[in-house]
Amino acid sequence: MNTGSALGVSAASPWRWPGGARLAVWVIPNIEMFDEKYPVAGKPAGDTQAFAIREYGNRQGLRRIRRLLERYQIRATVALNSRVAEVNPSLIGELSADGWEMMGHGDVNNRRLDSYATEEEGKVIRRGLEHIAAATGMQPKGWLSPGLLQTPRTLSHLADNGIEYVADFVNDDVPYTIDAGAGRTMYSIPYATEANDRVAYGEYSYQPDQFADIVIRQFDYQYDEAADASMVFPIALHPFLSGVPHRMPALERILKHVVEADGVWMATGSEIMAAHTAAMLEKV
Repeated sequence: MNTGSALGVSAASPWRWPGGARLAVWVIPNIEMFDEKYPVAGKPAGDTQAFAIREYGNRQGLRRIRRLLERYQIRATVALNSRVAEVNPSLIGELSADGWEMMGHGDVNNRRLDSYATEEEGKVIRRGLEHIAAATGMQPKGWLSPGLLQTPRTLSHLADNGIEYVADFVNDDVPYTIDAGAGRTMYSIPYATEANDRVAYGEYSYQPDQFADIVIRQFDYQYDEAADASMVFPIALHPFLSGVPHRMPALERILKHVVEADGVWMATGSEIMAAHTAAMLEKV
């Protein structure tokens, strides 16, 4: 995996998000589709239960998360498998009309970019972004690779297709620029590993209250740190996990805690990128 070649090492320095905010918080629901010709979650291809659990997230879990985000007036940034936009463009159009931002997330979630032939990767990225643009009327600016796994060619392909930021490099708490090849740069925007229900429920087998406690503790600590230098706080969600009824109260506790804190800016990925660019230009 390309770990992101930083053009500058991040360091604490005084700057602020719009409105003087300490933390820019972005919420990233992963809306995904899985190809039955390939394994998923260690299960063989075509395993009915593995696919049904994930489809439940799209049918019911997303509805619950969408309603909760609307209650707290949060516009999400979706990590979107383009196959979803291809088969259900009306849903993606609705989310976009609600102010949600779509960023590319590969074709289907059980195919990583390194599973394609070298000459196919760029075509898959281009076709997928075209499907999203057709459903939303807007060219995606952001990208999260399936499994956060790139190839040595990925950044170049993304730059060729108008992508301006990626969320694959979970190595910082602030945005920074990375080399995309051929003299081009793009932003790395912090994504979540701990404030991520896939890790909490899927890998650590946490109970909902444990997940909420961890995210809130992490938020509180980072909020205090950001008194000296602004940071990004990402919250990564998967509808088939957080959208299950018994986990929804934990998600509501997290969101309520975050939005009620002073000095928090709820933003989308492209808004974070634009605001950081403006803040750095002001310092020059």
